[in-house]
Amino acid sequence: MSRALSDAERGDWLRLARSENVGPVTFRELIRRYGSAGQAVAALPELARRGGRSGVRVPGATEIGRELAAGEALGARLVCACEPAFPPALAAIDPPPPVIWVRGEPEALARPAVAIVGARVASAAGQRFARGLAAELGQAGLLVVSGMARGIDAAAHEGALPTGTAAVLAGGVDDVYPPEHRVLYERIRQAGCVVSENEPGRAATARDFPRRNRIISGLSRAVVVVEAELRSGSLITARLAAEQGREVLAVPGSPLDPRAKGANDLIRQGAAICEGAEDVLRALEGLGAVREPSPDPFRGDPAPAEADPGLRERLAGLLSPTPVSRDELVRATGAPAAAVFAALVELSLAGRAELLAGGMVEAA
Repeated sequence: MSRALSDAERGDWLRLARSENVGPVTFRELIRRYGSAGQAVAALPELARRGGRSGVRVPGATEIGRELAAGEALGARLVCACEPAFPPALAAIDPPPPVIWVRGEPEALARPAVAIVGARVASAAGQRFARGLAAELGQAGLLVVSGMARGIDAAAHEGALPTGTAAVLAGGVDDVYPPEHRVLYERIRQAGCVVSENEPGRAATARDFPRRNRIISGLSRAVVVVEAELRSGSLITARLAAEQGREVLAVPGSPLDPRAKGANDLIRQGAAICEGAEDVLRALEGLGAVREPSPDPFRGDPAPAEADPGLRERLAGLLSPTPVSRDELVRATGAPAAAVFAALVELSLAGRAELLAGGMVEAA
């Protein structure tokens, strides 16, 4: 799938990725439909109009130039999902983020990786376990990935600093959160890398954290949950890892500690028990290689030049807050799959549908 992009093409990819209502699924479908990001960007206003919206925000060349300049000033590198430097494990998820910013050593992301995540308000014992586990996994040649949050995340990064670690941020690649992790951030950057799909200078919002978690699991062959309450972002990371075909492990804890309930529940649901690095290494041996991406997930058969207006409205009426597969919508409408996909992209750009990973769709 890998191919080099020119500076102009990379700018087009970034412009399309930053356009309103263009998520990873819509991005991929647009590239498949039009063959290039530049042509897709040019088509966006008309596609949104067909979907029932008068316009859609598309960043101009000046705005994209500012983002590229900001990244360059940080010494960060923009990597597009079709480029050889894009992390292979992340390229294999469905679909990958269109672009990521990497500050530090992008080559580190080519190493096999394990994510260690857990509670922000973590126990001293949990932090000690995470720190030791990360150190041992690093010594075994694995890259340790986490989210640089307080508690378990920070402990995992600290344990892996001698061998290399990657922090995935919800904000821009320079958005240090929490602020007291500034020194840790600099050490991670020097010992490995910092990753974000958002533009430099952007502060994280609540909606950015699930997307951040998807990248954490996507970069990794396995995810280890050390401590987590039942309603925890770490459990979102574990669920995403399972959906991506990664191994999920959890550290068992006392039933008297609320921070152990999430991890213990994962074990009840089938997650492997992690009592040390040997359990993680054994799980990786049984997992096999991360599945390879298709020869070119951004290339496909051209869709119809314009979806039928009646089909668009029928599809809009079939959507609800409950996700449904695109194949089910094809069966329900009796229309060709290419026409259904084209109409869904137009509804997505109009803000009337949400295209989800795994071929699912819901009402926006």
